[in-house]
Formats: sequence, C-alpha cells, structure tokens
Amino acid sequence: MAHFRHRLAHNEALPQMIILGILCGLICGVVLGSFRLLLEVPLQNVLPGQSSENFEGLPPWLHFFLPIMGSLLLIAVLSRVTPLSRKVGVTHLLERMAYHQSNLPLTNALLQFVVASIALLFGHSVGKEGPAVHMGAACGSQLGLKLNLPNNTLRILAGCGCAAGIAATFNTPLAGVVFAMEVVLLEYTVIGFMPVMVAAATGALVVQFIFGSDAVLTVPTMHIESLHEIPYVAFLGGIIGLLAVIFIIVMKKTMEWSNHSVLNYKSKLMIAGVLTGSVALFYPQVMGIGYDTVTASLQGEIGIGLLLGILIAKCLLTPIVLGLGLPAGLIGPTFFIGAIAGGLLGILGAGAVDQNVANPGFYALLGMGSMMGAVCNAPMAALVAILELTGNPNIIFPAMISIVISNLIARYVFNMPSIFVMSMHQQGLDYRYQPLTQVLNGSAVSSIMKTDFIHCDTQISLQGAIKALEHDPSWILIGEDNKQTLLSPGDLKIATRQATSPHDLINTMAMPALRLDSTKINKKATLQQALDTMTEKDVKALCVMDDSDEVLGLITQDQIESFYRQ
Repeated sequence: MAHFRHRLAHNEALPQMIILGILCGLICGVVLGSFRLLLEVPLQNVLPGQSSENFEGLPPWLHFFLPIMGSLLLIAVLSRVTPLSRKVGVTHLLERMAYHQSNLPLTNALLQFVVASIALLFGHSVGKEGPAVHMGAACGSQLGLKLNLPNNTLRILAGCGCAAGIAATFNTPLAGVVFAMEVVLLEYTVIGFMPVMVAAATGALVVQFIFGSDAVLTVPTMHIESLHEIPYVAFLGGIIGLLAVIFIIVMKKTMEWSNHSVLNYKSKLMIAGVLTGSVALFYPQVMGIGYDTVTASLQGEIGIGLLLGILIAKCLLTPIVLGLGLPAGLIGPTFFIGAIAGGLLGILGAGAVDQNVANPGFYALLGMGSMMGAVCNAPMAALVAILELTGNPNIIFPAMISIVISNLIARYVFNMPSIFVMSMHQQGLDYRYQPLTQVLNGSAVSSIMKTDFIHCDTQISLQGAIKALEHDPSWILIGEDNKQTLLSPGDLKIATRQATSPHDLINTMAMPALRLDSTKINKKATLQQALDTMTEKDVKALCVMDDSDEVLGLITQDQIESFYRQ
C-alpha cells in the first residue's frame, strides 16, 4: 500500500488512478442509487397515478402547503448543524477544490443527502443533479482521505465522483465526464480523463443495474426538416441566451439581497416555501424536478398559453428560491426552462413559417442544451448530454449552433460568468485556475523530494564531515533550536580541505556556505501547497514530514521551478 501511495504522488500514475476511479464509481453508484430510491419510492406511493413526478394531480391546498411544510422541515434539520456544515452543492464543491485541496467534509455531504431529499420530496422548484454532483465528489474525496492518499489525488477523485454523479443521475456517462472536466477540473489531460471516464461508466452501470437502462426522458426521434430553419435555430439560441442572463441576474440579485438582509436563514427558507406554494397554486408544474413536464414538452403536448405561463413562473421562481439558500440543485431546472422555452419557440415558428418545420419537441431539445450550456458555462457538456439523452446524431449540428449562440450572448454580450462562479463571487471567493497551478496541483511533494540527504549537528568534526560526504548527499540537514537548515555539501567539502588539524571542529552555521532556511510540510501536500508555504514562511526549502513527524525528504524552490519548466 505504501508503494501504491508513493506512485500516486506522481502525475503519471495512470494505472493506480484507474483502479481508484472504478472504486469511486462503485461507491457513487450505490450512494446515488440510494438517493434516487429515497426520492422515487415515497413519491410513487403518495402522488396520484403512482408517478413520482405527478405533483399536478394533488389538490390545490397541497400545492400551497407542501413546499411550506418542506421549508419547516429543512429549518428543523439545518438548525441542528453549524453554519459551515450547511454549505452544500456545486458552489461548495468548487470552494473546497480551490481553497481546501479538494477535501470535502463527510458532514456536508450527508447533510446534502438529507436536505436535497426533503426539498424534492416536498415539491420545491429545484433539481437533484447539483446535489448528486456534490455527493459524488464527496465520495471520491472521502475515498482518498480514508486511504491516506496524497492531496494531488483528491482533486482527480473529486472529479471522478462528480462525473459519476451526473452519469448516475441522467444515465449519461459521457456528459458526466465532460461536465467534470469542463466545470470542476477545468482541464483536459489523459491522467484526468481516464479515471474520470471509468468512474462515470461504473457509476452509470451500478444505477442501471438497480433501475434498468431506461432513459430519464422519453424523446421521439426528431430532426431538422430543412436548412432554411437554421436562422430560426440561431434565433432560438439568442432567446435562450437572454433567458440564461435573466436567470443568473435574478439569482445574483436575490443573493445580494439575502447577504445584506437582516433576516436569518430560517426566515429566508420560509419565504422560499411560501413563494413556491403561491406559484404552484397557478402552475403546479413548477413543483419538483418536472421531468414529466419536460417530456410532455418534447412530445408537443402542452399548449402555447400554458407553456408561456410555466416558463415565466419557473424562470423567476427557481433562481429566487435558490438565491434565498434552498439547498438543492439548478441543473435540472435549466433543462426544464430550456425545454419549455424551446417548445414555445417551436410552436411559434411552426405558425410563422409556411413550409414544413421540425416538431416543436425538436426545438425543446435545443432549448434544453442551450439553457444548460449558457447558465453553467458548459457548452460541450450540454451538447453531449442531449446527444446521449436522445441517441439521435441529427441533433448535433443544430444543437451546436444554438448552444454556441446562447453562450456567446451570456458570456460576451452580457459578460455573465457561469452561475457557479457568480455564486462564489457572492461569497467573496474565486475559482480561476491557472495552467501553472494545475500542473503543480497534479503532483505531490514526495514525487520530487530529495531523499539522499544526511543529518548533521551544528558542530561537526573533520572526520565526521569527511565520512558524511562519502555518501555524496544532495543536502546536509542541520538541526538548530527546532529550526532546520539545508547546507550545500560542496561548501562543506571546501571547509574540510581548509581544515588544518584532524581534530578541528567545523561550525556548519558559521562557515561561508549556501544555506537555505526551511520549514515543515506534510508528505501528502501538493507542489502548489509547497510553493504557497515557501512564500508564506519566506523560506526556500521544505522538510517533507511523515505522519510520525520524521523527515522523509527535502524539497527546494529550485526543484519546483525545474519541475514546471520541464
């Protein structure tokens, strides 16, 4: 096991990472399969028609009171944990990736499991995909922590869990991989791709074993009827881009109000419950995940007036309740909003054009991908998701057009960041990840540390110095008053030649020499952590310590610079 851990300290430990990716996928599959069971079984037994999505079939008084009861239950749960433990979701994941070396606490993940289940069971207008991403990433992180793996491995394992979470939720393993690389890891490398791929495939396989391989959405085979529709596809992308901007702005303004409000989190959750209940009295389709409504939109079964009302209600309600702190996801709601908007534009387009046009459900599909891509800044993941959901290659060309345009509108016309980055900014955090940081976070200090050093006292005899130099060490480590200093062996060799008597004592701290002050760092730390520690402590070297506080090796700033230059 020690050799296994040591190999993982290097950024080329592909076989070991693939094994961990499989383990991560298995764990994520079991956890997220349990999450899905907890949602579907009660709802199938309670909601009319034994459908876990049929909130519309409930009486109106339940449409109003169910979300309020959910908010009360959320308050009861959240009041029993600390404010730090209440942090959940994709934004929490990105924060832990950027500032805590991908160490995702188990307490937050368990709380996410509970509170997301409550929010969805009681009909709040949120999704399960964000919680699935958080829980999956936490499974990967905790696997690395339990195995005492180096910190550079935790980041990849969190990405593995993220991909497995998306794959297990949507039954779209490739979209899970792309989402993890595009949104969470922010890099495309072989060492990142391979374990993430096997984790996503394993997670999807476990969930398929439990629930079968049926698609999340029932989508008929559709295609564009004529190239004359391309301008309208581009127009759809522009409209969806504007909706994405509205979604992000509404959530941003709500978060700003919430951050400066005198109301506590309990009052905000109650407001979210009352708002959801009030809107559900008129449009109960906004309750829950809403995949039944999405499917109806794809089938072209919803009229234009109802589509417009649902669109306005969902596009305003979801970012408001999420901005108020409802602990659930937003990826599913972006699919919902995109599908409704696309279906509405499809109906309007069919009425405005004399020649044959594609089914409104086709435009609903384009809207799904365009909205998710623009809100999450994940265009490739959105394209792959709708391709996997439909199994229809005819969707690729028009989807590329609409997704690109919606992202251009959001990113470059209105300069909107992704919804996750915006949420981090509201907390005073950042998630810019520079290429150099990516390289240094990919390896642990033990991968380049020098182990051929020798310990030496401050005062050393000539005979002792000559004997020490026989081992041709890279550095001489001198301990003095709980402070350890690195001494160049070449300078010690010069001092031995200048000695006049075999009984002379050499003062290693007084002789002319190259000496580097050092401090300690744990063996699991990444090279980026090492560089940050050197800057913080104003030293040029580090002693790499094991769990018993023994020195395993030495690392200098020059070694790190040489590593990233190579």
